[in-house]
Amino acid sequence: MNDIRRLAEIAQHRGIRIAVAESLTSGLLASEVGKGQNAGEWFAGGVVAYLYDIKQNVLGVEPNLDPCSPECAEQLAAGVRDLMDADVAVSTTGVGGPEPSDGHPPGTVYLGWASASGVGHVRLDLGDEPEEVLPAAVDAAITLLADTVERSAPGSIR
Repeated sequence: MNDIRRLAEIAQHRGIRIAVAESLTSGLLASEVGKGQNAGEWFAGGVVAYLYDIKQNVLGVEPNLDPCSPECAEQLAAGVRDLMDADVAVSTTGVGGPEPSDGHPPGTVYLGWASASGVGHVRLDLGDEPEEVLPAAVDAAITLLADTVERSAPGSIR
């Protein structure tokens, strides 16, 4: 079973609301999550926040935080979870390539997650071409969402 199908089944079965925050993937993640079966029942939506002031003003990311960092990924996920009144949220941030950015090599990606049990992140190294990095980041974020929803105990989400 692919992860978007697994995510949709678990979210529907448990009545869980999902949200996403995207910088790196620029809407690609929300587009894929929205393809899940009956997404209108469990996908609250997403925020694409490329500019830092949007990350800060809309999603509550601390000023002057490195946008390619675990802290930024976690704060993006927590911010969109709060904004969308979601149970579980995932974020994407990093360097899509092909060039390095602010001392980070291309393909450096952080995924953040937030749920009632806390926040966390995953670091990925996905190559140096945007054609490789972006789809791989989306796939990894969907897997992270499904895993986070799956391991959340029923009744402990919010």
